[in-house]
Amino acid sequence: MSDPAPIRLAIVDDDPMVRAALGMMLGGNSGITVVGEASNGEEALTLVPSSRAEVVLMDIRMPLRDGLSATEVLLGRDPSLKVIVLTTFDADDMVLRALRLGAAGFMLKDTPPARLVEAVRTVASGQPMLSPSVTAQLIAAVAGPASASDDRADARSRLAGLTEREREVADAVGRGLSNAEISAELFMSVPTVKTHVGRLFTKLGVDNRVQVAILVHDAAE
Repeated sequence: MSDPAPIRLAIVDDDPMVRAALGMMLGGNSGITVVGEASNGEEALTLVPSSRAEVVLMDIRMPLRDGLSATEVLLGRDPSLKVIVLTTFDADDMVLRALRLGAAGFMLKDTPPARLVEAVRTVASGQPMLSPSVTAQLIAAVAGPASASDDRADARSRLAGLTEREREVADAVGRGLSNAEISAELFMSVPTVKTHVGRLFTKLGVDNRVQVAILVHDAAE
């Protein structure tokens, strides 16, 4: 049986030293291939599709086009793309905005190499790279009141379409509980919890539990 193809990774950061360091840390991993680098969001719009990258490490603050705008455009073109937001801050309001747009998660730039490799692999497999507990901590740290009453109304409208059981699971996700913890709290098997979480994604029109948690937060404002 042949080994799976390496994960195709693009790095977008305006600091050449950061790009070089990330490239060295990640490109040397047998399961990851760095297929391109861009120094700003505008370059990323061309680089990412041309390089056929599957995962993008995206800095937020860059000249010409910031990472938030680039993430929005790239995911609008290819929703299957996985974007990991890079930031020097662990409580940055732009990180939450990126997650709302569909970014797979965020990491600090000083994250240890092994954790970065793990994050790339996790995201490439289709899972959000934020653990449930980190999701809860992030939202608590950066989420003030919903940016507009429309956000709150939209969140409440979408959650209103859930069954009572689905809403219980959504609330548990919003509190940062893992599937095992939800299973214990709601007296459900872990496979049943996974099924409910999958239904939440479909009904709420989201891609991962990070976005479920954000909706629950907005609805409670």
